[in-house]
Amino acid sequence: MTQEELAQLTDEELLEVAKNNKPSPILDAFFIGFLVGIIFFGVAASAWGFTILIPLFLIYLFLKKPKKYEALKKELEKRNLH
Repeated sequence: MTQEELAQLTDEELLEVAKNNKPSPILDAFFIGFLVGIIFFGVAASAWGFTILIPLFLIYLFLKKPKKYEALKKELEKRNLH
């Protein structure tokens, strides 16, 4: 969600979104490492294509998740809803 979309939510909706979007860095790190291993296997097996593209896209999503959470935290602090 963008900052503008978060600003349009009510306090209760914002707290619910924050509750459901807490990051889990250990789990994210595990999945990123697993996906990097799939990429290395694909390169070693000379299997280009989806073997490399799908894990790269998923890694991008995992790395983008904390940025969304930061925007959510800023909106929570702006409304004093810790």
